[in-house]
This record gives sequence, structure tokens and C-alpha cells, in this order.
Amino acid sequence: MDLGGLDKSRLPQHVAIIMDGNGRWATQRRKHRIEGHRRGKTSVRVIVEMSRRIGIRYLSLYAFSTENWLRPEDEVEALMGLLEHYLIAEQTKMMRYGIRLLAVGNRNRLPAQLRRTLESVIEATAKNQRMTVILALSYSGRDDIVRMARVLAQQVSAGNCQADCVDEQWISSHLDTASVPDPDLLIRTSGEMRISNFFLWQIAYSELYVTPTLWPDFREKEYLQALLDFQRRRRRFGRTDEQMAESPLVTMEAGGRKS
Repeated sequence: MDLGGLDKSRLPQHVAIIMDGNGRWATQRRKHRIEGHRRGKTSVRVIVEMSRRIGIRYLSLYAFSTENWLRPEDEVEALMGLLEHYLIAEQTKMMRYGIRLLAVGNRNRLPAQLRRTLESVIEATAKNQRMTVILALSYSGRDDIVRMARVLAQQVSAGNCQADCVDEQWISSHLDTASVPDPDLLIRTSGEMRISNFFLWQIAYSELYVTPTLWPDFREKEYLQALLDFQRRRRRFGRTDEQMAESPLVTMEAGGRKS
């Protein structure tokens, strides 16, 4: 496709996406909600493939939040089935193109068969290095921070950590996303102006992009628009324009991690 002036030298290293609007897409067309999720699965394939082709190194997809367990049982069951089918169907492609799969969230709540499939694909792709796809499953930002705090409490109780050992780097290294850089760009589809408990610590300095497009309709054109918008942003990380002009290659020192 025509990349419309996209500068591949200034791509975000890590893109995170809140994939919202599957249910509304289906309702608008008088279809069952699960049809929206099926259509959304195609959008996942398209965005992963485009990210790989243009050189995005990390892509995080908010696939299922802890709050989503409150949805109707039949919808949750169907979602779990779609996810397992996606993992099985895409493993060969992940291996072919060097894509590593990671998952963040509370896997213990996932159905046993899905959990086994997920862990199998993660293990099979562990040595792939061209791109990393992170699935947020049974995930919430608050839960991520709570689990980090429990680790901290345990280490303090055991005498392995004092107050001065805790800094931003320590916290980042004990979150689910410890092995990946913080997102540069957070995209939310469906027009909702909230982050829905996603990567609360990690997006401190992420650029936010909200589109009214529902996730099942979010394809190459819409993704390109988000990336072009990102490249028009002035990322200062607390500095002035004058300081950035003097040091145009400076990287973030606070609120995130370098890679």
C-alpha cells in the first residue's frame, strides 16, 4: 500500500492498541456480538502484518481485560475459542517471519486448554527476534501494579529490599511488561475517550491517538493515519522546545525506559 509519506526512520518502537468496538460493530449490523469479534480477528492479522512490514518492533494488543469476565458467559466462551483458534492458525506465520509472542495478565483465569495453547506458542516463538507481539489477556493496569506491590512487600518482609531500593526502574522491572520498552503510541478505536485500565504505569509518556473507527473496520488506512499523526507530534518529555532543538536525539530519562 502507499505509505503516504510515512518516515520509517521515525516510527514508534512500541505501539499499543485498545481494540474497542467489536460489539457495537455487530449491533449496528443487527448481528450477534460474536460476529464483531470474528471480524475483529481479521483486523488483528492485518495490523500485525503491516507492523511487521514497516518495521514496528513491539505491538501490544489489549485483547481481554479483567473487567471483560463480567460479560455474558456465552460471549466470553466464544472469545476464548476465537483466541485459541487465532493462536493455532498464526503460529506458523509467526515462525516464518520471526515474530515472538508474549502475554501479560493473569493467565490463571484463562481456560486450561487456551492456557496450554498460549504457553506452547510463547515457548515455540521465544527465540524469534524480528518483532514482538504482546497480548494483554485477563489484564488490568491496576492488577499489574497490585501484583508488583505484593512482590515488593514480600521482598521487604524477607529483608531483601529497603526503601531506597525502590525507584521507577525497579517498579518497571517488576511489572508484566518488564522485558519490553514502554509504548510510544497508544491507539484507541471506537472513539471512547478513556484508557480502560490499560498499561497505567507504562503509558506515562505515550502519545495518545483516538479514532472513531470501530476495531473491525480498523485496517491499513486507519493505522497509517495514526502513525502519520504520531510523526507530527512534538515529543518533549518535560523539556522545552529550545532544549529539544539543542539535543534533538535526546531520549526519555523519566517516566519510561530506554531500549
